[in-house]
Amino acid sequence: MSVQQLPFRLRNVGKRDVRSQFGALPYRIREGKVQVMLVSSRGTGRWIIPKGWPMNRSTPAEAAAIEAYEEAGVTGRVHDGVIGFYTYSKKEYGRRMPVVVAVFPLLVHRELMNWPERGQRQRKWVGRKKAAKLVDEPELKQILRAFEPTEL
Repeated sequence: MSVQQLPFRLRNVGKRDVRSQFGALPYRIREGKVQVMLVSSRGTGRWIIPKGWPMNRSTPAEAAAIEAYEEAGVTGRVHDGVIGFYTYSKKEYGRRMPVVVAVFPLLVHRELMNWPERGQRQRKWVGRKKAAKLVDEPELKQILRAFEPTEL
């Protein structure tokens, strides 16, 4: 996949100030079209992809798949290759910190009716272009628009 990466916006921070997370891009093919699943954030309700912090004894791709289960209630086959990176600013402990998210595609095999964060989030299936319009992060918009599962 040929994805032009936008420059990260990490101004006025040291390398020890940047945190990393792993995100899943849940996807499926319906009637020949790619659909991706977005979830709402717990704080603001904006549309995001499932993501979370690194986990002991889990690879980055496995951690992304665990987040997809916990936040979106989906399971499937996660790909080991990163399809892109995006940045965002997270408020934690009263201060803002920059976060870099590595995104792993997850082909959804099962969509569960009950999952750990069901009462805290909404989820929705949308096309790639619509997903790109719904998320806020410029680099994530680009990842969504360019995503081609046939190239995995």
